Amino acid sequence: MDNSLYMKFDAKSQNEAFARSAVASFVIPLNPSLEEINDIKTAVSEAATNAVVHAYKDELGTIEIFETITGNTVEIIIQDQGVGIEDIKTAIKPFYTTKPDEERAGMGFAVMQALMDEVEVKNREGGGLIVKLTKHIN
Repeated sequence: MDNSLYMKFDAKSQNEAFARSAVASFVIPLNPSLEEINDIKTAVSEAATNAVVHAYKDELGTIEIFETITGNTVEIIIQDQGVGIEDIKTAIKPFYTTKPDEERAGMGFAVMQALMDEVEVKNREGGGLIVKLTKHIN
């Protein structure tokens, strides 16, 4: 069953719970395990939180999520139009952070990589960041 979902919302921390729930609910027809659902929810939460915290500095922006199901594969793209990441290779290393005073700082990409089958991070042409998460549902 192939299907797709698109949503756009303000980059506010209170919208992160909505995003993770909507994305997880969308994969239910694939009959994922509870562990697979939690992996997806947590990875999306990390990506959305990164956008809220880092993308827009002190201004309000938006986050877009594109979710596609092809066969048993779920692909989730989380993107913003913020500042992007100057050095992605360094930024995705565990414990690297630009905000060391925050709890769990520097673990977002490591968590995404541990929970998803594939994680791609790239700067968006014109500004912002694209995080692509892929999970194969067994």
